[in-house]
Amino acid sequence: MAITGGKPLNGEIVVRGAKNAVAKEMVAALLTKESCLLKNVSDVQDTEIVASMIRAMGGEVLRQENGTLEIKSANLHAVHYRELKHIAGKSRIPILFAGPLLARFHEAMLPELGGCGIGERPIDFHLDALQKMGATIEMIPKGVHLKAKKLIGAKIHLQFSSVGATEQVLLAGVLAEGVTTLTNAAIEPEILDLISVLQKMGAIISVDIDRTITITGVKELKAYEHSAIPDRNETVSWACAAAATDGKIKVKNARQADIMTFLSTFRLVGGEFEVEDDGITFLRGQSGLKPITIETGVHPGFMTDWQQPMTILLTQANGTSIIHETVYEERFGYVHALNEMGAKIELHTECLGGKICRYSQEGYEHSAIITGPTPLHAAKITVPDLRAGFSYVVAALVAQGTSTIGNIGLISRGYENFMEKLKSLGAEVGEWRGVFIPAETEIL
Repeated sequence: MAITGGKPLNGEIVVRGAKNAVAKEMVAALLTKESCLLKNVSDVQDTEIVASMIRAMGGEVLRQENGTLEIKSANLHAVHYRELKHIAGKSRIPILFAGPLLARFHEAMLPELGGCGIGERPIDFHLDALQKMGATIEMIPKGVHLKAKKLIGAKIHLQFSSVGATEQVLLAGVLAEGVTTLTNAAIEPEILDLISVLQKMGAIISVDIDRTITITGVKELKAYEHSAIPDRNETVSWACAAAATDGKIKVKNARQADIMTFLSTFRLVGGEFEVEDDGITFLRGQSGLKPITIETGVHPGFMTDWQQPMTILLTQANGTSIIHETVYEERFGYVHALNEMGAKIELHTECLGGKICRYSQEGYEHSAIITGPTPLHAAKITVPDLRAGFSYVVAALVAQGTSTIGNIGLISRGYENFMEKLKSLGAEVGEWRGVFIPAETEIL
């Protein structure tokens, strides 16, 4: 895709169901034999990947009007993990099928996991939790074999507030025998939305203020009808694009409560926003962009998926900014291309910020010093992962000249109608060459 920069983005776009919520709520439908309705589903490729996996296992996923999916799993059956691997590629979704499959068939064969190249994301947390709940685990070539006559409630503590591991415990615990107590759980909005789905199905779940989730297992679950929360990561991406290009974008359906930490940071940087009943409008403030120090963290902190578009914004701020990445140790892999475009970003192995994180003295370049403002110029770049991909687009929109971005189709994993939205905002873009990303491509 070719993008000619130097023009502000102005207009309105609409965000629908969060990529990081919809897929997990589709998996939840496998916990019952009744038909489920999931609404406000965005048409992104991750949704189709999960739908294809469910269909391969004998289920039905029917797309209705206005972003509604009907999911039927009465005739679900186990399949060989290689078939799921072929469909899912390096997606990290398959491991979350463990709970529903163990509950219904007492066995699950799942492929090894992949994901974007942003650092190690081992499945140890997932497997440890399932073992504590009574599952036996055998690692097989390029996969994992799990068995359990029944899952039993257990006390589980996460060393890190992992979103995936929290989802795993929720999906496994709702039909387990007894009570499961999960401490140091993730409490992201997407997690709470999944809990809302499970409660509608008949699950008994409580969330305490100390990040403890208690799940009282039930014998069976019923169907749900649910509207997924809007995608807060997409909202943040467009907000940064508006301020970086000195434009004005209204993101319809955006919810203030889901991004309060970002909004405060955005205002400190020099952005402005207007909250309305039907969305939020983002723009650059009249006083210009200011430097800031940011540390990523689990919710309600500054989300790791927000640091890439924020980095582009900070290249245009007047002064020196610092971003300390504490969630993924190799999330700054995209910075080299930005420096080639004229940015001044230095990476450091030290923890630069207010706290020492778990990557201290591990040799990972997980802190960035960003000096601005720096004019960016056009370049030929290739998208390495989903979130960095959108940031490359923002960089190209800021840069003078025409940039060529390869592997652009990867962005459609998490951004619905991406090209159409860019055009509607006034971006000057060349021919869309995005295609469905082959299964071997890494995704987030």
